[in-house]
Amino acid sequence: MNHTVLRTARRIVIKVGSSLVTNQGQGLDHQALAGWAKQISELKQLGKEIILVSSGAIAEGMQRLNWNKRPTAIYELQAAAAVGQMGLAQAYADCFSHYDRLTAQILLTHDDLSNRKRYLNARSTLSTLLKLNIIPVINENDTVVIDEIRFGDNDTLAALVTNLVEAEVLVILTDQSGLFTSDPRKNNNATLVQEANAGDPEIEAMAGGAGSEIGRGGMQSKVIAAKRAARSGAHTVIASGHEPDVLVRLAKGEAIGTCLLANTPVLIARKQWLADHLQIRGSVVLDSGAIRALVEEGKSLLPIGVIEVKGEFDRGEAVSCTDSKGNELARGLVNYSARETRKIMRQPSQNIEKLLGYLDEYELIHRNNLVIL
Repeated sequence: MNHTVLRTARRIVIKVGSSLVTNQGQGLDHQALAGWAKQISELKQLGKEIILVSSGAIAEGMQRLNWNKRPTAIYELQAAAAVGQMGLAQAYADCFSHYDRLTAQILLTHDDLSNRKRYLNARSTLSTLLKLNIIPVINENDTVVIDEIRFGDNDTLAALVTNLVEAEVLVILTDQSGLFTSDPRKNNNATLVQEANAGDPEIEAMAGGAGSEIGRGGMQSKVIAAKRAARSGAHTVIASGHEPDVLVRLAKGEAIGTCLLANTPVLIARKQWLADHLQIRGSVVLDSGAIRALVEEGKSLLPIGVIEVKGEFDRGEAVSCTDSKGNELARGLVNYSARETRKIMRQPSQNIEKLLGYLDEYELIHRNNLVIL
């Protein structure tokens, strides 16, 4: 078992399932939430950056509405979520306040992460919250989703958030001890898989169907989530949330649950994705100083280094970085549109706000969103 994935990780996404934050569907378990706040606060003291993906809004809404059975109609689910989100956000804020920790509520849909501009906006917001030492609490925006854009379960959402923030580890906490060779509820000979490679077809074959009636995701969705997380280089740990102090023990190197390993380091995985999967929308021509900063020094691209803008592109789209002869040197996700870039090129970053009336980022393309070719 790889004991070090959490101990050495700085940025961690933690997903807690419905069964770990609700009283068997009877609203939120405030004692359980207090326990997660305590453990996450201890991880913060160890220097970790934590993003929490929490289920529980619909269950809380059902309890507040006195509904005994989870509705199937999408609008009733949305209504339950709208009511329940109030309780979920307040409950976490109260629990973390005991440790002088601020929380922030983030609601996302699949649309937010497939739309390049909104993807960058969500990423910028989360990065800012982490810099401010605030704990983001993320949930699917069940109040507005329809079947075409819903994640399907918070395991998938947690994996996409892991990709979004470039976390090193995704921890999926469930009511099971981890991944077993077969369903332990049906087979007494089933054994725990302590370590495997994320995306291994054998692992997916071992995972069963949906779990509890309260939540939507079973072990299969967790294994698929691990495969998604591995695309950006993140390892996944699937463990029981009923284990005492499970997060703290994992962070100190204890082997608990199942560790599904990614084969590619975080930054390399992201660079491969940038290089292989982005459709180029335009280009910026760089001066010699900017070329040196990018290629030799591994720095971000600043507006002052751009001498010409070609084509039309929006914030968040992929652009090519070329020299004056048209040779492509790099490509990346741009923080300003072509129109905005033309206004701020050849200018120092401190002039951006004066020229545009606002400041999104100091960099035209951040080095984490840039790949040298």
